[in-house]
Amino acid sequence: MCSRHSDKSHNKVTNIAQLAQLVDYSLLDFLTADPEATESGDDYNPREVFSGHYVPVKPTPLADAEYIAHSQTLFAELAFDDSLAQDPDFVRMFSGDLSQMPQAMSPVGWATGYALSIYGTEYTQQCPFRTGNGYGDGRAISVLELVSQGKRWEMQLKGAGRTPYCRGGDGRAVLRSSVREFLAQEHMYALGIETSRSLSLFVSKTERVDRPWYFEGSHSHDPETMVANPVAISTRVAPSFLRVGQIELFARRARVNEYDKALEELELIIQHLIDREYSQQIDPKLEFADKVLLLASEFRERLTALVANWMRVGFCQGNFNGDNCAAGGYTLDYGPFGFCELFEPMFQPWTGGGRHFAFFNQPVAAEKNFAMFCLSLEQVLQNQPDAREKLAEVQAGFSHLMHQKLEAMWAAKLGLAQFDEALLVELLQLMVKTQVDYNMFFRELSHVPQDITRLQKSFYAQASDELEAQWQQWLQKWRVAVKADENTAALREKMLAVNPKFTWREWLVVPAYQAAANGDYSLIAELQQVLSNPYAEQSKELEDKYYRLRPQALFGVGGISHYSCSS
Repeated sequence: MCSRHSDKSHNKVTNIAQLAQLVDYSLLDFLTADPEATESGDDYNPREVFSGHYVPVKPTPLADAEYIAHSQTLFAELAFDDSLAQDPDFVRMFSGDLSQMPQAMSPVGWATGYALSIYGTEYTQQCPFRTGNGYGDGRAISVLELVSQGKRWEMQLKGAGRTPYCRGGDGRAVLRSSVREFLAQEHMYALGIETSRSLSLFVSKTERVDRPWYFEGSHSHDPETMVANPVAISTRVAPSFLRVGQIELFARRARVNEYDKALEELELIIQHLIDREYSQQIDPKLEFADKVLLLASEFRERLTALVANWMRVGFCQGNFNGDNCAAGGYTLDYGPFGFCELFEPMFQPWTGGGRHFAFFNQPVAAEKNFAMFCLSLEQVLQNQPDAREKLAEVQAGFSHLMHQKLEAMWAAKLGLAQFDEALLVELLQLMVKTQVDYNMFFRELSHVPQDITRLQKSFYAQASDELEAQWQQWLQKWRVAVKADENTAALREKMLAVNPKFTWREWLVVPAYQAAANGDYSLIAELQQVLSNPYAEQSKELEDKYYRLRPQALFGVGGISHYSCSS
């Protein structure tokens, strides 16, 4: 759709013409389009997509788009000037209108299909045709791929209208979910966790859609009413949006030789994944089978590290299916997510998620996704039994590596030179008994207290005398284990660097998107500041507001403690 361009950016990008000089559509150049797609991209009705890696789709622009926010951090990484965020051409493009872009830019975007697996089981029921050929990007449309500052990025509009994969939906995202995703992605980045990123956020001043939601203060598990919501588009950015589910889709087709080029399309998308996400780790001169084995090993390393980091900060993905598992090993899909406040190992904010995707079950969910990834890779190694055997060894090693990563994470959170299982188990049991705030507890512990007075700031309920005694005993064991009296300052510095002070608290985000619905974006800007500096000590005013326990009245409230959809 366009010629390739090298990255010639030396100064900050201030307009779309300069941005156009950075484009490099490797996906469109290397992979194949759906042969039944329209060249114009006017392809909005649900239909089966039988082959091809992507469908050209033209986004549906927001009516009367208004700027809400952009990520200054990501803009700096991309060498974009902050003024670009409100440039009329930029606003037009990232609110869904590609009609007036420079010639080097594609006039249409693209959507991709993928397969669904849940906990290692293949599903087709969610596809409207029960075949798996209609499941994919229902409201996410990529519009740009570029190289800036030596790094490749893909930019994808979330909520940009219907695609062939929309399954009867309208393809829109509401302001509520768009604010959450915009803030959460940059927060995860600031926490030091691999993630998709947020570029910009725009809202329509006139377009609204109805979605099921909760009455104010409701404790209902399921939504009780339809609510009119402003429509928004957030742009998320990543090196690629290739998912385990995409590799699975083409592996399923190759397994049954669904069409003549099924195996070839699988090999192509695997090679493209290697080129996009693992080019620094995998030598392009290697034989393809050796590349595939290295891909499995490298992805295993990234995925285990990612999930251990999720556990470190209390993050629960909520819906860790294969299609929500980025093959590049970073966090993807900020719909059903939440951060654990009151510590519950089985914390799960999404009402449709189930215990299998709960907080402490995420390592197992990751292992199931990895197994499906390896099963997919196996299809290109059918004639190489030695390579298949090595792949099986890589897959079998996941559990041990995950265990190692988790032990190292817990040791770091506790400031231990080496993991102490007994000390951790006793602590977790006390945290559950006492009703402790997960992140606040570890932050207070990072100050290396001599007694439990400081830790009690993280308790949701007054501990009994017996529990207080148990806490004091545990604290003394811990202080001995970390040699607290010998290196207090160094220990404190080390622990503060891994135990964040400011983390996502849903009840403090709700007012931001509620105010935004009335045109007030000040709380979003404030949350950007707070959540982008999670390890720092901030002003007393911000600390008093954002570093505190959830009020008891807000426990169990629909839309805060739990939510039924990510629309």
